[in-house]
Amino acid sequence: MSEVSGNRIRVLDEATINKIAAGEVVERPASVVKELLDNSIDAHATDIRVEVKGAGTELITVTDNGKGMSREDSTLAFTKHATSKIGHIDDLEKVLTLGFRGEALSSIAAVAKVYLTTREKDSISGTKVVVSGGAIENVLEVGAAPGTTIAVESLFYNTPARKKYLKSMRTELAHITDVVTRHAFGHPEISFTLISDGKVLVRSPTSGEIFDSIVYLLGSESAKKLIPVEFESDIVKINGYISKPELSRSGTDQQYFFINGRGIASKSISNAVRLGYYNLIPKGRFPVAVLDLELDLTEVDVNVHPAKRYVRMSHEREVCDAVTLAVENALKVEQLVPEVSLPEKKLAQAVLVEQVEESREEVPDAIYEGGPVEFPQEELPVTEKKTLPLVKEDEETYHYTARDTEKRLKRSERTLANTPKKPERAATGLDRARIVGQVNELYIIVELDDGLVIVDQHAAHERVMYEQICDISSSGWQELITPVTLDLTSKEKVLLEEYIPYLEEMGFGISEFGPNSYVVTTVPALLGKMESTELVHDIIIDLLSTGRVRNDTGMFDNLCKTMACRAAIKAGAECSIGQMESLLKQLDMADNPYTCPHGRPTMISFSRAELDKLFKRTG
Repeated sequence: MSEVSGNRIRVLDEATINKIAAGEVVERPASVVKELLDNSIDAHATDIRVEVKGAGTELITVTDNGKGMSREDSTLAFTKHATSKIGHIDDLEKVLTLGFRGEALSSIAAVAKVYLTTREKDSISGTKVVVSGGAIENVLEVGAAPGTTIAVESLFYNTPARKKYLKSMRTELAHITDVVTRHAFGHPEISFTLISDGKVLVRSPTSGEIFDSIVYLLGSESAKKLIPVEFESDIVKINGYISKPELSRSGTDQQYFFINGRGIASKSISNAVRLGYYNLIPKGRFPVAVLDLELDLTEVDVNVHPAKRYVRMSHEREVCDAVTLAVENALKVEQLVPEVSLPEKKLAQAVLVEQVEESREEVPDAIYEGGPVEFPQEELPVTEKKTLPLVKEDEETYHYTARDTEKRLKRSERTLANTPKKPERAATGLDRARIVGQVNELYIIVELDDGLVIVDQHAAHERVMYEQICDISSSGWQELITPVTLDLTSKEKVLLEEYIPYLEEMGFGISEFGPNSYVVTTVPALLGKMESTELVHDIIIDLLSTGRVRNDTGMFDNLCKTMACRAAIKAGAECSIGQMESLLKQLDMADNPYTCPHGRPTMISFSRAELDKLFKRTG
């Protein structure tokens, strides 16, 4: 058997090279929209219009009123690595424009038919360039308005394998919608319009104020639940808005991050925002955020990704710490009691979002890590979905006496008496409340001057207990008259060994007592007089049922949450007016009175206006 002669390594032809390179920049129709928007913004446009057909696979047209191009520049623009944004390698250290690599138009033209029409403001006529498969077919002199229009037709017509891997039309349109929205948030001084098959999906104002864009793009109801963020450190300046804890989503699709005006994807910044909420929102929920970070240009490398989706920061840890602190500070000064409002009509774009979210397997982490968002255009009568997970109660309803309630409240009351005064924060309104009564031995009804508040007694006391337990310096330990023996499985024994140092730090005295048994001899003084040892057993078993926790902080926090839950007054507990007053006073003194340690609300409010709506007392 003879060997085939000749070289096995060969240089690819130019057309193949361009198609391969295009794959790095043009992943889907939304990638095309992003690149063209970047160019329009860099051309100082104040009005940008995007029209798509067939979710961008048939046609994408982007029209702007920017500077336009000369005849020479309009043909050079399709040459690979041709750019007006940089001229030397040193320019990469201080890139201010969104596009700069010179790959966008050449990459798009390699996999589509492109028609560019452009005219500079002072020119008498414009230029039209026709490109197909990367080759310029025609250059014409035409009449045109100042600015540039680029039409991208039959995307991936010559790369059918690429087209085959596109998702559903709905999913691709959702990605396009997200790209336009993110650009609109990043540039509130520019008007953006998105039209799909003749239907307007996005239309943003040109006020220059980011909050106005939020109202238009996320809707007025979401905008009402946002709070401003302003923060500055030695290395970063942060401005924008974050949501109150009552507004959260199941993913990061409504988080919009910008560095020096450039929209980016950053899991580290997203994590930093989530850390700022700590336990104000439930696990698995994510806040809404629109944040712009200003950094020294030399501290940011924007050249690490072909599509410019990611950046590298030289002081990423310090920047993320600043983001967390900015979020914490914003939440501290804000009134965070969630207000109940009547269901409104659902926005058409929100329905599109929910449909996409219901088929999440179709939507991977895409443009800027996001998915689609809501826009206030056409309305459909669909009611809002619940945003917080429901608490799963035991099927059997227990009843706890007022004596049990008194005992539990006294524990936290005694601790509060010895606790230093906390820093000022936004007032809850509870100090001027009048207690009306208790409902179902769980909810406390409180009257205010302008409405009412409903307090979940268990969640409220759980928050009080949690904060006291976290402050371990305020608690000693007490010896049990009758030690508690724990018989554990092998798995539980392994888990407990990890928790023992933290349990001992809290005041638990715990040691081995046989192959798979442990004995508990002391407990935290905060738990009060132990009339029953079941509480100790329940705390330990509850702790072990959560499984392995990643780090020291997580273990300590998990222990605090478990103890607080077990020590707090229960659902089904009788409360006298005096006991309810004591609970509300304790809650009002908490650092964070708005949620329990698991992120569920401790109270919700009904304004007088909402009550009037319920009873049709309008006008």
